[in-house]
Amino acid sequence: MAIVLLNLRDVPEEEAQEVRELLTEHKILFYETPPSRWGISMGAIWLRDKRQEEEARQLIAQYQRKRRAKTRAHYERLKRAGNAETLLGNIRNRPFKVLLYFAAAVLILYFSIRPFFNLGN
Repeated sequence: MAIVLLNLRDVPEEEAQEVRELLTEHKILFYETPPSRWGISMGAIWLRDKRQEEEARQLIAQYQRKRRAKTRAHYERLKRAGNAETLLGNIRNRPFKVLLYFAAAVLILYFSIRPFFNLGN
Protein backbone atom coordinates (compact mmCIF):
# COMPACT_ATOMS: atom_id res chain seq x y z
CA MET A 1 0.00 0.00 0.00
CA ALA A 2 1.29 3.46 -0.92
CA ILE A 3 2.27 5.91 1.81
CA VAL A 4 2.18 9.71 1.61
CA LEU A 5 5.76 10.82 2.00
CA LEU A 6 5.43 14.53 1.34
CA ASN A 7 2.34 16.69 0.99
CA LEU A 8 3.08 19.21 -1.77
CA ARG A 9 0.62 21.88 -0.62
CA ASP A 10 2.53 25.19 -0.29
CA VAL A 11 5.85 23.50 -1.14
CA PRO A 12 7.97 25.56 -3.56
CA GLU A 13 8.70 23.79 -6.85
CA GLU A 14 12.44 24.05 -6.18
CA GLU A 15 12.08 22.12 -2.91
CA ALA A 16 9.81 19.48 -4.46
CA GLN A 17 12.33 18.96 -7.28
CA GLU A 18 15.19 18.58 -4.79
CA VAL A 19 13.20 15.93 -2.88
CA ARG A 20 12.47 14.06 -6.13
CA GLU A 21 16.17 14.10 -7.00
CA LEU A 22 17.12 12.94 -3.49
CA LEU A 23 14.72 9.99 -3.66
CA THR A 24 15.84 9.05 -7.16
CA GLU A 25 19.50 9.27 -6.15
CA HIS A 26 18.90 6.82 -3.29
CA LYS A 27 16.82 4.49 -5.49
CA ILE A 28 13.66 4.96 -3.46
CA LEU A 29 10.56 4.10 -5.48
CA PHE A 30 7.96 6.86 -5.48
CA TYR A 31 5.29 8.46 -7.60
CA GLU A 32 3.59 11.82 -7.54
CA THR A 33 0.00 12.99 -7.72
CA PRO A 34 -0.64 16.57 -8.83
CA PRO A 35 -2.90 18.87 -6.82
CA SER A 36 -6.35 19.55 -8.20
CA ARG A 37 -6.96 22.74 -10.13
CA TRP A 38 -8.87 24.37 -7.27
CA GLY A 39 -6.69 23.05 -4.45
CA ILE A 40 -9.31 20.65 -3.10
CA SER A 41 -7.16 17.53 -3.30
CA MET A 42 -3.54 17.63 -2.30
CA GLY A 43 -0.62 16.93 -4.51
CA ALA A 44 1.82 14.56 -2.89
CA ILE A 45 4.87 12.41 -3.29
CA TRP A 46 3.93 8.85 -2.45
CA LEU A 47 6.20 6.00 -1.45
CA ARG A 48 5.62 2.75 -3.39
CA ASP A 49 7.42 0.33 -1.07
CA LYS A 50 6.58 0.43 2.65
CA ARG A 51 9.94 -1.20 3.45
CA GLN A 52 11.71 1.96 2.27
CA GLU A 53 9.65 4.28 4.48
CA GLU A 54 12.14 4.64 7.34
CA GLU A 55 15.05 5.38 5.01
CA ALA A 56 12.99 7.86 2.99
CA ARG A 57 11.76 9.70 6.09
CA GLN A 58 15.32 9.94 7.44
CA LEU A 59 16.58 11.30 4.11
CA ILE A 60 13.82 13.93 3.99
CA ALA A 61 14.40 14.92 7.62
CA GLN A 62 18.12 15.34 6.95
CA TYR A 63 17.37 17.32 3.77
CA GLN A 64 14.96 19.61 5.62
CA ARG A 65 17.52 20.31 8.37
CA LYS A 66 20.08 21.31 5.73
CA ARG A 67 17.53 23.43 3.85
CA ARG A 68 16.45 25.18 7.06
CA ALA A 69 20.06 26.00 7.96
CA LYS A 70 20.74 27.30 4.43
CA THR A 71 17.57 29.42 4.42
CA ARG A 72 18.31 30.90 7.85
CA ALA A 73 21.87 31.72 6.83
CA HIS A 74 20.57 33.44 3.68
CA TYR A 75 18.09 35.48 5.74
CA GLU A 76 20.82 36.48 8.21
CA ARG A 77 23.02 37.66 5.31
CA LEU A 78 20.14 39.75 3.95
CA LYS A 79 19.45 41.13 7.42
CA ARG A 80 23.10 42.15 7.96
CA ALA A 81 23.16 43.79 4.53
CA GLY A 82 19.92 45.64 5.33
CA ASN A 83 18.02 43.97 2.48
CA ALA A 84 15.66 41.75 4.49
CA GLU A 85 11.96 42.44 4.06
CA THR A 86 10.34 44.18 7.03
CA LEU A 87 6.89 45.57 7.71
CA LEU A 88 8.18 49.14 7.48
CA GLY A 89 9.94 48.32 4.23
CA ASN A 90 6.72 46.89 2.79
CA ILE A 91 4.77 49.97 3.87
CA ARG A 92 7.38 52.21 2.27
CA ASN A 93 7.68 50.19 -0.97
CA ARG A 94 4.05 49.14 -1.47
CA PRO A 95 1.82 51.49 0.54
CA PHE A 96 -1.33 50.90 -1.53
CA LYS A 97 -1.08 47.11 -1.25
CA VAL A 98 -0.50 47.27 2.52
CA LEU A 99 -3.41 49.67 2.94
CA LEU A 100 -5.65 47.40 0.86
CA TYR A 101 -4.75 44.34 2.97
CA PHE A 102 -5.28 46.32 6.18
CA ALA A 103 -8.69 47.52 5.00
CA ALA A 104 -9.67 43.96 4.05
CA ALA A 105 -8.63 42.69 7.49
CA VAL A 106 -10.61 45.44 9.24
CA LEU A 107 -13.66 44.69 7.08
CA ILE A 108 -13.48 40.97 7.85
CA LEU A 109 -13.07 41.71 11.55
CA TYR A 110 -16.04 44.08 11.49
CA PHE A 111 -18.36 41.55 9.84
CA SER A 112 -17.11 38.83 12.20
CA ILE A 113 -17.96 40.72 15.40
CA ARG A 114 -20.90 42.80 14.18
CA PRO A 115 -23.55 40.24 15.26
CA PHE A 116 -22.33 40.51 18.85
CA PHE A 117 -23.04 44.25 18.98
CA ASN A 118 -26.80 43.59 18.91
CA LEU A 119 -26.89 40.78 21.47
CA GLY A 120 -27.97 43.02 24.35
CA ASN A 121 -30.91 44.58 22.49
